[in-house]
Amino acid sequence: MSNTFGKLFTLTTFGESHGEAVGGVVDGMPAGIEIDLDFIQSELDRRRPGQSNITTSRNEADRVELLSGVFEGRSTGCPIGFVVRNTNQHSSDYDNLRQLLRPSHADFTYQAKYGIRDHRGGGRSSARVTISRVVAGALAKLALRRKGISIQAYTSQVGSVALSGTYSDYDLSLAEQNVVRCPDPEKAAEMEQLIMQVKSEGDTIGGVVTCVVRGCPVGIGEPEADKLHAALGGAMLSINAAKGFEYGEGFAGVAARGSEQNDVFCRLASGSISTLTNHSGGIQGGISNGNDIYFRVAFKPVATLLREQHTVTVDGEDALVTARGRHDPCVVPRAVPVVEAMAAITLLDHCLMSRLSF
Repeated sequence: MSNTFGKLFTLTTFGESHGEAVGGVVDGMPAGIEIDLDFIQSELDRRRPGQSNITTSRNEADRVELLSGVFEGRSTGCPIGFVVRNTNQHSSDYDNLRQLLRPSHADFTYQAKYGIRDHRGGGRSSARVTISRVVAGALAKLALRRKGISIQAYTSQVGSVALSGTYSDYDLSLAEQNVVRCPDPEKAAEMEQLIMQVKSEGDTIGGVVTCVVRGCPVGIGEPEADKLHAALGGAMLSINAAKGFEYGEGFAGVAARGSEQNDVFCRLASGSISTLTNHSGGIQGGISNGNDIYFRVAFKPVATLLREQHTVTVDGEDALVTARGRHDPCVVPRAVPVVEAMAAITLLDHCLMSRLSF
């Protein structure tokens, strides 16, 4: 089983949804970076359950403990070990699932591959394991700050309720001022209402997270095997419930002509070269071109429904399943910090591969 992300900046994760703890080991963190524990905790707080009435009611503090790699408030360059303890498991909620295969979950594939599975909340395949990614992403963000690189994600669509225009049409700082993390207050209210409606019906709904990277210098990424957009796509599609990735104009761009899509080069007053437009999404030929990098990640409706569904047992016998316990009716608002974290991990790894000094 592969549990490590990255090449130079790496994260190895461990833990299960209903185990003692979730944690990880970060290796390759540049030395001398100021480690702001309050910031790391604030990132975890954005992901934690029980934030609002549109998320799971599981009550976890998700307090992070750094075990190594930090001395007098700065990274030493040694591996940074960390742990977040599970304190509010209701494992009995999953007793009825021991012999059942939940529709659209990893139950069947995990059982088929390994011959054993933890039926309590999905075990290793649970989205709770993304805690480790958020901690590592916060550490990566602290390093990227030194180079003026910032990452901002937000909810741009829930079900059929979607923002119009592009990210530049919105004040992205408003995203954290509502429970759905949408920078348009009116659309945010519509999204919240839709999620609450779906929740009341025992159903779930999907959506889209848009992410913007500002300040990335020219030259990050490789032209062939390690294309930056391919690495970002792989990172995003590794997130639980992610079903699609596009950067720049993405799929919408196929309806345009090349004459409409090409980013024409120009010389700025400063003497540097840039482009008049940014249809490419800040990446050309697999390498960053200095413009904003922007991309979208589609998330499916959560597979756990609080309503009866047909399924089979592990022996293939017909059965009915009704999930119990505490579950998100829409994963998108809590996925926003996870998208940012995976973007930060990927970018710092590629910055180090491009020999950018910190």
